[in-house]
Amino acid sequence: MKVAIIGGGVMGEAILHAALERGVFTAASVTVCELVEHRRNQLHSEYDVGTTAAADEAMRSADLVVLSVKPQEMASIHGAANPEALLLSIMAGVRIASIAAEFRHERIVRVMPNTPVAANAGMSVWTATAAVTEPQRELARGLLGAIGRELYVDDEKKLDMATAVSGSGPGYVFLFIEAMIEGAVSIGLTRAQAEEMVLQTVYGSAVYAQESGRNAAELRGLVTSPAGTTAAGLLELERGGVRAAIIECIRAAHRRAGELGGPA
Repeated sequence: MKVAIIGGGVMGEAILHAALERGVFTAASVTVCELVEHRRNQLHSEYDVGTTAAADEAMRSADLVVLSVKPQEMASIHGAANPEALLLSIMAGVRIASIAAEFRHERIVRVMPNTPVAANAGMSVWTATAAVTEPQRELARGLLGAIGRELYVDDEKKLDMATAVSGSGPGYVFLFIEAMIEGAVSIGLTRAQAEEMVLQTVYGSAVYAQESGRNAAELRGLVTSPAGTTAAGLLELERGGVRAAIIECIRAAHRRAGELGGPA
């Protein structure tokens, strides 16, 4: 299987690194198309993959083409994929209809990943056109599973919802982490101590929630003793309208995702 990765930025490299590490494909089968020369040299040196500044030849001979450029750069890609190849796009907000029209291609998987894919801990929500074969769907699952968790949805509209939740979600979590660190420093901890405590607490809570099988409300109840410290802290969050603000935050991000993507 020949692979062309169009765009060697953070997301493109994350996919490359994880796929090679998990054996989804081999370095000898990959060509990364990247305009910046020093970046091409870096990727070739680190991963021993082929590199090029021109996408056309790599796309034409590939069985899998990964589009990992910025949305506004899509029109600058000169090349066409083999009609039997899988075109997998991680371009934020670019709808399948636009990709199909630009590349005159039918076998398309559109993915909404998030930035933790760079640590192989991402959340990738994806959908596929009817022309995508079952082996190609399995290839997509394997590739996206190598960079974290993957979730297939059968309605492209849900990718705008995923954009608002998991795509933009790291930004919300980072704000919460930042605030927790500032609060910890305000009561006397050093910044280094605060960062270690907060990051491990957020990480551990997420892992525990995934592995426990309990919902978030139940888990919150387990850690909240009557008239205890957690109850006191949660009361302040409720007084501050944090719950409602988070809900509205996601609704606003969803509206904006729809505006940026244009008509569905």
